[in-house]
Amino acid sequence: MIDVNTLIEDAQKAQSQGNDPLALDYFHQALVRYPNETNLLIACGNLCVKLQHFEKAITHFRHLFSLNPSPQVAQALCYALQSLGNQAAASGRDHVSEACFTEALKYAPSHAIYLYNLGNAQRNLGKLTDAVNSFKQSIASNPDDADVYNNLGNVQRELGQLDFAIANYRKALTINHHLHHSLMHLVHQRQHICDWRGEGEHDLQAQILAIRALVNSNPHAAIAPFAFLALPGTTAAEQKLCANHYVAQHYQSLVKQRHQLLLANKKTVQTRLKIGYLSADFRLHPLAFLITELIENHDRAQFEILAYSYGAEDQTAVRGRLVNAFDAFVDIRGLNDAEAATKINQDGVDILVDLTGYTQSSRTGIAVLKPAPIQINWLGFPGTMGAFSDGTPLFDYILVDEIVGPEDDAFSEKRLLLPCYQPNSRRVLSTITTKNDHHLPDDGFVFCCFNQSFKITPAIFAVWMRLLAKVPNSVLWLLACNPWAKANLEKEAELAGIDQTRLIFAERTASEAHLARQQHADLFLDTLPYNAHTTASDALSAGLPVLTCMGDTFSARVAASLLTHIGLPQLVCHSLIDYENKALEYAQNPILMAALKNDLKDKINQSDLLNAKKFAQSLEHQYLTIWQTHQQTTIN
Repeated sequence: MIDVNTLIEDAQKAQSQGNDPLALDYFHQALVRYPNETNLLIACGNLCVKLQHFEKAITHFRHLFSLNPSPQVAQALCYALQSLGNQAAASGRDHVSEACFTEALKYAPSHAIYLYNLGNAQRNLGKLTDAVNSFKQSIASNPDDADVYNNLGNVQRELGQLDFAIANYRKALTINHHLHHSLMHLVHQRQHICDWRGEGEHDLQAQILAIRALVNSNPHAAIAPFAFLALPGTTAAEQKLCANHYVAQHYQSLVKQRHQLLLANKKTVQTRLKIGYLSADFRLHPLAFLITELIENHDRAQFEILAYSYGAEDQTAVRGRLVNAFDAFVDIRGLNDAEAATKINQDGVDILVDLTGYTQSSRTGIAVLKPAPIQINWLGFPGTMGAFSDGTPLFDYILVDEIVGPEDDAFSEKRLLLPCYQPNSRRVLSTITTKNDHHLPDDGFVFCCFNQSFKITPAIFAVWMRLLAKVPNSVLWLLACNPWAKANLEKEAELAGIDQTRLIFAERTASEAHLARQQHADLFLDTLPYNAHTTASDALSAGLPVLTCMGDTFSARVAASLLTHIGLPQLVCHSLIDYENKALEYAQNPILMAALKNDLKDKINQSDLLNAKKFAQSLEHQYLTIWQTHQQTTIN
């Protein structure tokens, strides 16, 4: 048997020759004989850290601390815990990251970085209140870290504390005015609360122009693409550039991991194509109302339809119906991106369709790892997902129609054209109410807009106020998104000379009740540059005409797509002047308005907007076509 001294000498020799794995093996052999020898524990722990075997390092340093609870040992243990915590966070193992930083804080209770990283893990795990507390403690230890204020703002935003969120974004920018993503968060939340005023650099329009300038000049700005879509004035080219920058900043490094995983779909002989739908929103969410009947109507003779869900199980009937609609419903919440991509690949998915895009809860990293031969961007994000630095698109295709996507160069992806971009499911109007139930006048004209408040711009609101001024006894019925938006819109109305009581706010309610109450409105006034999407479908289904102003970008053309598809192009305007004049014409002419509503009812019944089976056939034709192209390309 080799004695311990020889093992230590061999370990030291291996170290001097640069062979750390062999040195560690020798030290471990020595440690087996003397498990409480502090010098061996230190040597093993340090080598494990160097070789990034952090879990083993933690085990050694924990043991060492039990023998020698000195500050130096605690520091070494914390370093190993921090390293494992960061590694776990980077790979999506937030439970591990949370545990690491919680333990590290036992030895360094006020460590600002540990508290910050713990807050990030807690946020990712949905422990929002805990995350707020961790970030606040981090700030108490180090009040000059802009990133902590930004991330605290993110959690407060998710908790609906928009006033606190905005204050913390502003604080972050005061500390570091180069924190560009914080500026985007600030502007987007100001849009949510309809806070349009301010002076100098705090003027909302000045901030919007600053963000657009960043996208055009600074590829490292990494502006959130979804929020960028809602900024007035942005062009399709800018939106594409924004997406490209975002890919470079967040996903370029994953390309190497894609190659490491060596994911390759080896098609075995089978009669059906496997279509995988990837989403966080298979639940009580607008997406579910769009796609449920489509999923149910897929041709099972030609296709096997699978869901890959990483959103919450909300235990609603909507979720239950979707689960039953798929041939297989796979919950991947517990998997990190690499594990989820491997699962999709091992399932043999031929075409993966991402229904979330750059919206909340996005897990775009799964698609970056390329688990399926063909990948499609559709429905969740109304724009391009961008491309890598070498020009390779993140997704192979995007599903559009000739109205929302008339030009190829607006997208990194190849276009796949449908008759209408947006699928729809039939909805039942079951609730019977009166105008009085919703605080609406019995004899006044009811303009309405149930879009989220961030879509309301000063220019659109100015049009609405002029309409109220010109149409006596009319009211504007809006969705009560948050109390700050309500207060700010009422203030803006008063500044425009309109009594704030003519703005009526509808509280959020169950989907069926919301759909039914829209029958009490006369004309839906759409927003620009971000149209009503599912909200427009809801209104049209309820028999409520939608007047839209079509812009130049995808998000500004969805309502025009829907209206054109059902045969009401006269409700599509091409300027705000035309939009205002047409709204006034309908509001002042009851006969014309009644004829429009009757026409809408006929067109809805005659069109195939709500025909999920026909939509499925159009979509399946595209799936078969691109699969055939893929096979021919692969063979060649």
